[in-house]
Parts: sequence; C-alpha cells; structure tokens
Amino acid sequence: MSETKIITSQYVEIKQTPASVGERIFARMIDLLIIFVYVYGLIYFILEVFDFRDDEAWLLVYFIFFTPAIFYSLIWEIFNSGRSPGKMVFKMRVVMKDGSVPSIGGYFLRWMLLLVDFWMSYVGIVVILLNKDNQRFGDISAGTMVIKENEYRRVNVTLDEYKHLSRNYRPVFPQAENLSLEQINTIHEALMRYDEHRMHRISALSEKVKTFLKIRPNVEDSVFLNTLVRDFQYYAMEEI
Repeated sequence: MSETKIITSQYVEIKQTPASVGERIFARMIDLLIIFVYVYGLIYFILEVFDFRDDEAWLLVYFIFFTPAIFYSLIWEIFNSGRSPGKMVFKMRVVMKDGSVPSIGGYFLRWMLLLVDFWMSYVGIVVILLNKDNQRFGDISAGTMVIKENEYRRVNVTLDEYKHLSRNYRPVFPQAENLSLEQINTIHEALMRYDEHRMHRISALSEKVKTFLKIRPNVEDSVFLNTLVRDFQYYAMEEI
C-alpha cells in the first residue's frame, strides 16, 4: 500500500496511508444504510402524523426533514473532523494531502462530486483504483485524501533543517511528551485562529490541557500552550 510523507507544522515528519478501496466501499455502505433507515423512518413518521391538503406544504415538510439525508456526508465531515459513521467504523478520516484539516470549501467540493463518483456512474471506484493515493475524483479536485487513522507514525527528520528546535533548548513542561500528535495539532490550530472568540477558546483549551496533564503553571494561557507545542517539538526530535 502506498504512503504519503508529509512534515507537519510541528516539524515532525509522518507517514499517512491511504484507505483502501474496499474499506471505502464498506464505509460508504454503512453510511448508506444509516441514510436509508433515517429516510424510511421519516416517511413513515410523516405519513402517520401529517395530513397534507396542499402540495406546497408537503414539499416544504419533505425538504426540511430530508435535508440532513441530502447533506449527510458534508455535515458529518465538517463537524466530526472528516469522519462519517462509516469512516469511524473503519478508523478513517478525510485530510488534505499535506496532512492538514480540509477547509469547509474542500469538504463541500468533495461532497458535490459524490454525484459523479458514486451516485451516477461509480466512476470514483475506477479513479481510486488508478490513483496511488486512492483518491476519488472529488478528492483530487478538493486536494483531499482518505487515510487510515492508525497509520500515523513518526519517522526520522533531518536535524540540520531544524537546529532552532534542538540547540540550547530545554523543555519547560516534560508532560508535553505525553501529548499525541493530534492533540498538539488541535492546540496549534487554536493558537493560529485569530477571531473574536480567540481569548475564550484559548482559555478553555488551556484549562482542559492543564487538567489532562495534571499541572498548574503560573503563566498566561497562550504562553502555556505555545510552550507545550515547542516542548513537544523538542521531544519529537529527541526520538530521532
């Protein structure tokens, strides 16, 4: 199975393994089963509860109730870190080819192209089989790929490229070594987002991290989180 090598914003090179076409098909079947049960249950509920006497009301109710089924994949991937229930069963997620989190636009584009990849002609399966990263047409267009979550692993990084991380630096919080790459990515993303909710978000995240690591440093929340990221980088380099 092919692997894609990337270097994260934490200066750790990792390998990500594309999910196989079989896993993606079975994950899609699980999602389709959930959609079928939802739609069948809704039809039964609507016919039992509502007594429609005009076509406009009928269409409006159907549109409102069936919208979650139409946008099923898009909703799950945006609000569940690139994972639908089917993908969760097979421990897969959608990421950008560089390993970062897709934008809403990226999720939307790959959802739109489901019409081509699966619903109309199943051309997506052919494209996956012919693509070394197992991308369907929607993935290629959006720059995304579906990977196996449990295939993340650290590999060697050239120290000469990152001397600023190893020279004369001593970790402030040894507990940073206990954090996972996904947790550090979450911290990094929170620090990089500058909006009106940033202070509240940083404070809430800092409290959760302190509780998780069982430490109570007397520093500002943003300083604490930035130091954790840097300490994690140090320990990641130390493993080389």
